[in-house]
Amino acid sequence: MKLLEGKTALITGAARGIGKAIALRYAQEGCNIAFTDLACNEASQATEKEIAAYGVKVKMYASNAANYEETQNVVAEIAKDFGRIDILVNNAGITKDGALKRMTEEQWDAVIAVNLKSVFNFTKAVQPVMWKQASGSIINMSSVVGVSGNANQANYGASKAGILGFTKSVAKEFGVRGIRSNAVAPGFIITEMTGVLPDDVKKEWEAKIPLKRGGTPEDVANTCVYLGSDLSSYVTGQTINVCGGMLM
Repeated sequence: MKLLEGKTALITGAARGIGKAIALRYAQEGCNIAFTDLACNEASQATEKEIAAYGVKVKMYASNAANYEETQNVVAEIAKDFGRIDILVNNAGITKDGALKRMTEEQWDAVIAVNLKSVFNFTKAVQPVMWKQASGSIINMSSVVGVSGNANQANYGASKAGILGFTKSVAKEFGVRGIRSNAVAPGFIITEMTGVLPDDVKKEWEAKIPLKRGGTPEDVANTCVYLGSDLSSYVTGQTINVCGGMLM
């Protein structure tokens, strides 16, 4: 029996990177996949094909996660197309790093909107669906930067720390209906975004990690399989650091 057989997951920002890895792992475990990204393009179409190869139902939806109205509409469409939503993975995120003294209001607002407001948007939109089902698992993608902070990432750190407070509040509010809410805080994960860093910077990061390597998107995806499945049925309001021991 596959761990997510018969379930439907909604994953935001899943055309590439960690979101894509989660979608593919979920599909391997028999999960139907609705995923969003900013636009329908070659990357999102290629991801859709890769997911479909596992024999599950899949559909991509173009949606700006930071836009409240668009989110309400796309979740209504997904609920209609799939009939249910068992797992929500709030993964959409951006960075606009820089020293606080040079950070613009636009850089601050954009990161808060995409990283934090999107979590509110999607969680609020799926609540009636999960409430009716009296079940559901909400997984919010935070970061070790949200747990411990990082220089030149005040906007990103604030957005990812906000996710942690939101996750715990929702866990306390939704638990009465059997709906769980947890956060995942990835550490140094090798993706397209971090892959372009110079080798000496990567080695510097890896030296701080007890496991002496950067993580993979699949490392994060495996934790999300656990949180999305019934294996974690008594786990809610928690933050799991997937960081090779960087934070303890």
